[in-house]
Amino acid sequence: MSKLWYSQPLHAALIEILQKKQGSLTDTELYKALRENYDDLSFITFNKTLMKLEIEGMIHVFNLTKNKRGVELVKS
Repeated sequence: MSKLWYSQPLHAALIEILQKKQGSLTDTELYKALRENYDDLSFITFNKTLMKLEIEGMIHVFNLTKNKRGVELVKS
């Protein structure tokens, strides 16, 4: 299995997508948007990136329904 090198880090692409979508998306919409550029992106890696950005205070992740989460940029 070969590893691909991307020109933009995953966390930067995630923030950029949220900015283009007025700062808020569901986790599944965001994951699908990222998969267009990151073919080998796993849901585990996606969740780790969300957790990293939330700990850093850049995004806020919250429950919408039982199986759906919302992701929004934190206004600074």
